[in-house]
Amino acid sequence: MSVFYLVAFLAIFFALMTIFTKNPVHSVLYLVITFFTLTVHYILLNAQFLAVVNFIVYMGAIIVLFLFVMMLLNLNEEAEPVKSNLVKIMGAIAGMCLLATLLGAFRVIEPSNEMVAAHADIGLVENLGKVLFNEFLLPFEISSILLLAAMIGAVLLAKKDVKKA
Repeated sequence: MSVFYLVAFLAIFFALMTIFTKNPVHSVLYLVITFFTLTVHYILLNAQFLAVVNFIVYMGAIIVLFLFVMMLLNLNEEAEPVKSNLVKIMGAIAGMCLLATLLGAFRVIEPSNEMVAAHADIGLVENLGKVLFNEFLLPFEISSILLLAAMIGAVLLAKKDVKKA
């Protein structure tokens, strides 16, 4: 349990550093560390597939996308718009909602590990594959066809028109 508390503390700390850091690149790097701590949590919960997906998709692809977007935006203090009082009030309300959620989450009694001990193979990739390709084969294949159609559409939209002379 001490590993869980250490990783939970680090996750909260680096998430707060993500929010309160002034430099956007440092903020993204703190977000990478936060995602890494969430990956460790998934491993502690015996959800290896979610850990690998979190590591590859979020830490690999999305964070790199964030960094590229920030480099392309060329953020500087002169270009930052002045925030109105309405935006500040909305931010304060969102912060209070987050605080209320955290207070509600800490009231929950700590769950026991009886379920994990009884079903030690609950988060393994093999079991996920069995369920995915037995019970959900048709929706899985339909979603793959939908993703293929979206990819073809994106290629056709991005393709330049070549005019013949």
